Amino acid sequence: MIVHLWKVEMSLFGVVLPLLLLVCSAAPTVHASNSNMNIPSAATLTGCQRRCGNLTFDYPFGIGSARCFRQPDFKLICNNATQTPRLFLQDGATEVINDIDIDSDFTDLRVAFSRYIVMSSGVNVYNMTWKAPGRSLYLWFAELNITACDLDVFQLLDGTDTNAAQDSDSNSMVLLCTVTCPNMEIAETSVARQDCNGTGCCSSSHLIIPARTLQLRFVRHGGAELDRNRSSLWDGINITTNYAIITWSIMDHATGATTLVNTTNNACVSNHSKPIQNTFAFGRCYNCICDNGYKGNPYIIDGCLRDGGYNPVQRKAKCSRWCGNISVPFPFGLEEGCSARKLFQLNCTNMLTSSLQLNDHHHVMNISVDDGLVDIEDTSSYQRDMSAMHVSEEPELYIGFGESASVQWAVAGLTCREAKQNTSGYACVSIHSTCLAVYSKDGYIGYRCKCMPGFNGNPYIRNGCEDIDECKKQDICKGVCNNTIGTYYCTDCPGNTQYDTTTVQCTFTKKQNLLLGVGIGLSSGFGVLLLSSITIVLVRRWKRDIQKQLRRNHFRKNQGLLLEQLISSDENASDKTKIFTLEELEKATNNFDATRILGRGGHGMVYKGILSNQHVVAIKRSKNIDEGEISQFINEVAILSQINHRNIVKLFGCCLETEVPLLVYDFVPNGSLYEILHSNSSSGCFLLSWEDCLRIATEAAAALYYLHSAALVSVFHRDVKSSNILLDANYTAKVSDFGASRLVPIDQTHVVTNVQGTFGYLDPEYYHTGQLNEKSDVYSFGVVLVELFLRREPIFTTESGSKENLANYFLSEIKVRPIKEIVAAQICEEATEEEIKSVASLTEMCLRLRGEERPTMKEVEMTLQLLRTKRSNSCHASPENDEDMQPLQRTRADARCKSQAINLGNDAYSESQNNQKCNSYKLELGSIGLPQ
Repeated sequence: MIVHLWKVEMSLFGVVLPLLLLVCSAAPTVHASNSNMNIPSAATLTGCQRRCGNLTFDYPFGIGSARCFRQPDFKLICNNATQTPRLFLQDGATEVINDIDIDSDFTDLRVAFSRYIVMSSGVNVYNMTWKAPGRSLYLWFAELNITACDLDVFQLLDGTDTNAAQDSDSNSMVLLCTVTCPNMEIAETSVARQDCNGTGCCSSSHLIIPARTLQLRFVRHGGAELDRNRSSLWDGINITTNYAIITWSIMDHATGATTLVNTTNNACVSNHSKPIQNTFAFGRCYNCICDNGYKGNPYIIDGCLRDGGYNPVQRKAKCSRWCGNISVPFPFGLEEGCSARKLFQLNCTNMLTSSLQLNDHHHVMNISVDDGLVDIEDTSSYQRDMSAMHVSEEPELYIGFGESASVQWAVAGLTCREAKQNTSGYACVSIHSTCLAVYSKDGYIGYRCKCMPGFNGNPYIRNGCEDIDECKKQDICKGVCNNTIGTYYCTDCPGNTQYDTTTVQCTFTKKQNLLLGVGIGLSSGFGVLLLSSITIVLVRRWKRDIQKQLRRNHFRKNQGLLLEQLISSDENASDKTKIFTLEELEKATNNFDATRILGRGGHGMVYKGILSNQHVVAIKRSKNIDEGEISQFINEVAILSQINHRNIVKLFGCCLETEVPLLVYDFVPNGSLYEILHSNSSSGCFLLSWEDCLRIATEAAAALYYLHSAALVSVFHRDVKSSNILLDANYTAKVSDFGASRLVPIDQTHVVTNVQGTFGYLDPEYYHTGQLNEKSDVYSFGVVLVELFLRREPIFTTESGSKENLANYFLSEIKVRPIKEIVAAQICEEATEEEIKSVASLTEMCLRLRGEERPTMKEVEMTLQLLRTKRSNSCHASPENDEDMQPLQRTRADARCKSQAINLGNDAYSESQNNQKCNSYKLELGSIGLPQ
């Protein structure tokens, strides 16, 4: 968004420059003098509010009494009625959504506002007007999202009458965008706004601004009557800001820049402050900044102070000094209290990939305290000036520019003389360190520290500069080298010795012939050693050739050529699926080290691997496989190669060079839904909230609906269960394990197969007939819903000690007991009675014995999505319930344990879990009415 804003600003600059001149020159003149208004100071502003919720601001902006802000244009309103207080400009409708930084060259306010216009039959033209809440403010950039149906959006230029007829002069109106009506299925504006591509929503990012007044006109197409068959949401026009910026400035003077600089009657009342013309305004518009080397508030007396933000003492006892393989020395740090100032606190976002962030757009590669440099990589789409990297209440101490560059830095914006006078804040604390000045192209920036010649280390910590032993360097002396503190000196070789360039030391002259003999002996020994080495190399090469031949044989046996043809014939699959070599996977898993095992079961293991591009994957390795199962393996790879969905586990590729093929998946760190529901609940770990259960169920249903109806070919999963629904780092559902899945031609509704699946989830109709269809997955998904509802395993032990089928138990209990007496206690506490009845009804329909009576996965997904939408709307309408709606991220942060295994199918279960399931199969057959 910032890149887009920059491009729009540059492209429109030639258009908006005359308008900017008009904005400032047309502003009414107000003469402010020190004689008729109190000069603001820290004393006069005592008690003034400087924070609203998470946002901070300072004079000339303020809240409440008139003494707390400079003039009405800068009056703010803090709305405390919401859970998180919100900050507004004086109109009470334009919301400020970021901190207001006073001492900065950038005078932008990030704002948001919205309007809603009700449409009426017979009325085809509608108008909207937004006015800047003050003459010192004007709109610099805005991108609006207009959600409506069947109309054109125009901007009216200055002077256009909003009450004029529809056929106004075309030169006074600019077409911004056109929006058409959405599909009948789209019943919410939020769905249309996801893309905002002109269907139900359009974006107007090319407004002609700056302006203090923004006027829009909406003209319906053809003047047709409103379509009452559509949702009432499309009977109005909803205008919201996607991104908007207001620029503020001081307008106290009647003349131009020359008078502005020379006058003493301006807003810049602090010593060491000065007025500057607003970056995007001219004439009487100006702002105040502190002089170079000073920081603070230039609008109050003694507000600009010298930099005193450096603290040479590390406040935290133990600090991490590494991010992966990148060293982070003091004065930099990774944690609060580990850096010398806020500007030097970095963020290690990933230890495995050594991802060290300076800010959102700059990645740190290396830090050198000796050279005073930080090697950075600019990850944004356009290069930024490092001096523009601003931290609130911190001076600008980074100097550099470029996509990849070494950036200079200073520790404080002081001269060396000023820094040494403040002994408690002086950065060069190590003995044998010195102070150096740091300059940029614009002048003096500050100072840094460096070890004196003859020493190296870190000058910012005590005893950090250590003596360099120069005598360890070769050929530094043609004799005897003597090291001293900070330097060294050379002396001649003693008598009867001479300097030998071969041994780089003084040797006795009589030993020269002896050394020659030793050299000959060593040469002979080296020849024998070389011959032995060549022999060993040849033997190893011969063994490698044998291994390569064995891998080629495995590749052909595992139908590698067939899989290559399948992948190459599908353009989508070839871009995503890779056939890995065994060498690549051995390197990724440290030769399949036991410490890399994520999970093990009766059929094999799952390893965690790190590829050469630092991508983390999970590698599925079976213990054995029959010739007939090779086709099942190829089937799983072919299916996953053709589907692409955010709720389906991503297949990176496979390896066919082993006797048992290997599958390489995207790493899903938080295990399976089965582990969260059943393992963690008994061990005291966190539970999924009802909100999370609805979301996970909706995401899994969306994935199955995609497989059934939206993929390139229909796919019947055939093994839907909670252990095949994985949860990623954000606890987003990922459907996995397609080894039992079947591809179905478009013109077929079912296929006849050997019965496969997991008891407890297996469709009874499929078990009896052998006919697999999409309703088989619906039944299995219904069992997952019962698991979420009752928090019991599909085959569970009753209070009497007998085994019972969960689906049969649910269907029998809802006939004789109220549903609230059956579901888990947590569900009763968190879900409404309507939600419980709705999900119970949906679950009962999914578990019907006749497949034709069950709903489709599309209907299941839409029902769950509707429940989530109703719940979300209900929660937004009742602020008092906000405390109960804690996001899943907070639940995870408060959890006492985390899942440490990944389940990519049946192989990821433990041996004990597999044995328990096998023992319950016979009992289950009787429970669901199937033949034993």
